Amino acid sequence: MPVASQMFGGGAAGPSPEVTATDHYIAARPSLRSAPMATPEQRREELKLAFEQARGCVRCSELAATRTQVVFGAGNADADLMFVGEAPGANEDRMGLPFVGQAGKLLDQLLGEIGLNRNDVFIANVLKCRPPGNRDPHPGEIEHCREYLMRQLELIEPRVVCTLGNFATKLLRGDPAGITRVHGQEEVRVIGRRAVRLYPLYHPAAALYTPRMLEVLRADFAGIPALLDKPAPAQPQIVEPEVAAEPEAEDWREELAQASLVEPPAASEPAPAPEPEPLPEPPEDEGREPPGPEQLGLF
Repeated sequence: MPVASQMFGGGAAGPSPEVTATDHYIAARPSLRSAPMATPEQRREELKLAFEQARGCVRCSELAATRTQVVFGAGNADADLMFVGEAPGANEDRMGLPFVGQAGKLLDQLLGEIGLNRNDVFIANVLKCRPPGNRDPHPGEIEHCREYLMRQLELIEPRVVCTLGNFATKLLRGDPAGITRVHGQEEVRVIGRRAVRLYPLYHPAAALYTPRMLEVLRADFAGIPALLDKPAPAQPQIVEPEVAAEPEAEDWREELAQASLVEPPAASEPAPAPEPEPLPEPPEDEGREPPGPEQLGLF
């Protein structure tokens, strides 16, 4: 089965609090502040486009040179519950899917204990490429990859986001508080352009290295069903920054003319339109169909 076929399997609105669009991601991509995708199918197609963009990314030269493949994320593209980990490891880098090693097996077990499985959730990471030697992500790498994660959150539209470990928790909370202080504590946060119930958890790998952490993880996972039963947080109203209108091209001349600094320009006859150049002959393969989704590995 192609990797991407495993990536994209198949809320009540209230009064919207006003939020100024100062988030870095929003400011960098103003075109994304238009009306949201109308249907799940449209959002899934946009997610596939983001996947295509991510797997050709070379923003982090070291990671691009050492990765086997980009690990974009996997699961239900319409999930109410999303998990965000740290970065792919060796197994994930080889298979192109998140959480497929021992930590992933424990994640599957914990999901099963609360009546869920991977088909019910979407799983992603802060970084989409494996850091060499499984080292910690660098700040610049996190910033380079941040837009992909924000796009996933926007298109999947989860109501609950569980951060796994310190890096995801600090990034999405926008706060340096460590996972030890905030695990198992729900809060509503506006991330990018969406409000979600954020629920920090220890990374499953912590329980592999420290067995006593398993019971802490179990206790925190047990709180997830109650979060999913709550209504979706009210979504913020993005306030677009005002942009000054461009002045008319001739305004400055009129103003100067009124100040008696120059004479207003005389009207001139419009220049005759140039003769259109003959169109080039179409290449021989112009009639071919563009590559379909199947050829791009999206199904």
